[in-house]
Amino acid sequence: MSTRTTMPWPLVALFTAGYLAPYLLPTTVGRLDSGLPLSATQAGAVGSALLLSSASAGFLLASRVDRFGPRTLARVGLALAVLGYGTAAFSASVPAVVAGALLGGFGSGTATTVAATGIAGQPDPHRTTTLGLLSVSALAGAVYLTVPHLGSGHGQPLAAIALTALAVWPLTGRLPVRTAAAAPQARRSRNPLPHLRAGLVLAAAMLFWSLAQNSLWGVSGRIGLTQAHLTEATVGAVFAVALGAGLLGVVGAGALGPRLGRALPVGAGTVLIAGCIALSASATDLATFAAGEIAWNTLYPIVLSYVIGLAASLDPRGRWAVLVGSASSLGTAAGPLTGSVLSAQAGFPAMGTILALGLLVVALPITAVALHTGGRPLLSGAVRRRVGTPAAVVAASTGTPADVLPQPEQPVVEIPIDTAAAPTRQAYDTAGPRQAAATPGPS
Repeated sequence: MSTRTTMPWPLVALFTAGYLAPYLLPTTVGRLDSGLPLSATQAGAVGSALLLSSASAGFLLASRVDRFGPRTLARVGLALAVLGYGTAAFSASVPAVVAGALLGGFGSGTATTVAATGIAGQPDPHRTTTLGLLSVSALAGAVYLTVPHLGSGHGQPLAAIALTALAVWPLTGRLPVRTAAAAPQARRSRNPLPHLRAGLVLAAAMLFWSLAQNSLWGVSGRIGLTQAHLTEATVGAVFAVALGAGLLGVVGAGALGPRLGRALPVGAGTVLIAGCIALSASATDLATFAAGEIAWNTLYPIVLSYVIGLAASLDPRGRWAVLVGSASSLGTAAGPLTGSVLSAQAGFPAMGTILALGLLVVALPITAVALHTGGRPLLSGAVRRRVGTPAAVVAASTGTPADVLPQPEQPVVEIPIDTAAAPTRQAYDTAGPRQAAATPGPS
């Protein structure tokens, strides 16, 4: 009989606070362009710098969450986010805005690192990730609907991120001061990463996967305003509806779970996303722009949730989840600047075609990793140990539901026990009743 696990809401909230900045990227970059003396390319560069700072936090802290403790590190990250984004929101000086964005980005990355590490250690990381994506999508949609009615200026999206970090702060009290396995893991800190080749391939592929996604996402607002000739309120409404459709996609992914494995959702989903990017980048009216953005934002969180689950399955300590997420953040960071440069040099439609072709190429290694490490789910009775890997981890890497997984095995330690010596084996005799003190042999 399986026990129902308690949902780790502090991790979901921390995930939301960390991921909100990338979700608000189009309006953040657009507002920097219109509210400050910056060109479109310069505003995209500021957005890229923010996300690059976030990615650097992941790389620096991926293996140090246990050392500093989840609660302490989460609070430091949220404090940096409040201070950095708050400064950027209320300052009219470009250097101060850039410095605040960099500081806030590092705080977001720190929060995301703690959340990713904690989620990787959950019995069902895919379910927790799904709820995190639901939360951040809903919040971002609300911000997109609200910001156009709050007046002009660059500060509203940045202030929303800062307020979210401030609201999440009280929930950090429910995070552990130190993980239960902190001391043993510190002694094993030099242990190599498992699935090294698959993890490196996945990290490299996710860098370019996120680069393609956010190259379009960073200029989507400009596509709607300049190429499709829409108002800011209309573009914001389209984004809100698109993120709402993303909520439905995440719910569907959560309901579907591991039934289709990971290779099909990741591979086929990436191919469909490539088509959506080409459609959205070529939009010249509301119908085409809305169709491309809504379809794309429906598919994106589905594929992302499976990729995060795939990375988490490579290492139960969460190191690959953080490293792959940080590589993805590097691609996300380069996205706004790449999209700005491509669109300025070749135009939005050509940019969309280039990004779509790149995604088709990237789909191949991601699908290969999913096939290699996440084949058909194994039932609990069919779990086998492979090369010393704990059976529960093997099953988790293939997508087995958490309620049928055995508990992770502990290292076997031989303990000598003083017992009476076993009696000498007696000779065999014919079957039948005999006296307790009878001697063996024929009577």
